[in-house]
Amino acid sequence: MGARLKEKYDKEIAPALKEKFQYKSVMQIPKITKVCINKGIGAAVADKKLVDIGVEELTTITGQKAVPTKSRLAISNFKLRENMPIGARVTLRGERMYEFIDRLVSIALPRVRDFKGVSDKGFDGRGNYTLGVKEQIIFPEIQIDKVSKITGMDITFVTTATNDEESFELLKAFGMPFANQKNNEE
Repeated sequence: MGARLKEKYDKEIAPALKEKFQYKSVMQIPKITKVCINKGIGAAVADKKLVDIGVEELTTITGQKAVPTKSRLAISNFKLRENMPIGARVTLRGERMYEFIDRLVSIALPRVRDFKGVSDKGFDGRGNYTLGVKEQIIFPEIQIDKVSKITGMDITFVTTATNDEESFELLKAFGMPFANQKNNEE
């Protein structure tokens, strides 16, 4: 499944971007280098099992072992000590990354209730894009009857693009359903 997207990038997306932005070298064409998925589990301060569940869900969704993330600071108001597990994350590259993007764009996002497209506000100015997902159950790999708590996650696409416009065009070419397609005049 991932090979299909990689092939699409090589045969269609890269040449189209090269022409649109008038790149001199193929090395300038932006590409997605990795996809980082991060799930903050605030309630894990009270219940350690939630982190294990979060790690398990991310592993199921991505097909790659997720790792627990730990707190860096101690914040007494939140009953948070240093090095407490408070989330889960996974970084995808290569084949698994293309496979995940494919499933996200073609299966998971269309399953979001009242879906009107993803926001184009998630760019960071250096070609990376972060998208928040409110419910993990949009992924078909998650069985709803086993879910104890609806949790969201942040999905960050790290690209080699140097600005937002380039990474917007790159992600759009991969089929990312942006809500209001940007105009070039902006």
